[in-house]
Amino acid sequence: MSLSLPESYQWVDCKFEQHAEEILAIWNHEILHSTALYESEPRQLAMVEAWFQSKQQLNFPVMGVVAPNGELAGFASFGHFRPQPLSHSTVEHSIYIQAQHQGLGLGKRLLTQLIQAARQQNFHALIGVIDAKNTASIVLHQKLGFQHVGSMPQIARKFNRWLDAEFYQLLL
Repeated sequence: MSLSLPESYQWVDCKFEQHAEEILAIWNHEILHSTALYESEPRQLAMVEAWFQSKQQLNFPVMGVVAPNGELAGFASFGHFRPQPLSHSTVEHSIYIQAQHQGLGLGKRLLTQLIQAARQQNFHALIGVIDAKNTASIVLHQKLGFQHVGSMPQIARKFNRWLDAEFYQLLL
């Protein structure tokens, strides 16, 4: 991969055998402590395995960044925005960075790589669905050319409050 990373961080193509436990830990931390995922129950390893199998079957990337200490600092992927075949020219992405590695530009680098991968695979649009309170992610998407295309107020309830989702789109 071409984008440079902070010193001693390395790009990886995530593999189930190597990264599943770390991906599961990152997801479950976000589920339990943030609104990045509109879920309340921790995921299980079998879910990660099925997720990896789906990504591999559809030739969707699962890219990651490994920190100097060898841990997975963050990862990103995309998948079909909707399951219907007529929507398969549009993909929705997700990016997760461990809290101790945030603020280093890893999210921007991962999103830029996802944009490149989506273009290489000839997708038409890339969608980000972002919790309305996640201003850092919204600003990042705007800086990379994503346009706000819609809001869905109060679509989930977590931590005793209603959550609003914002939709951002980049035409590729």
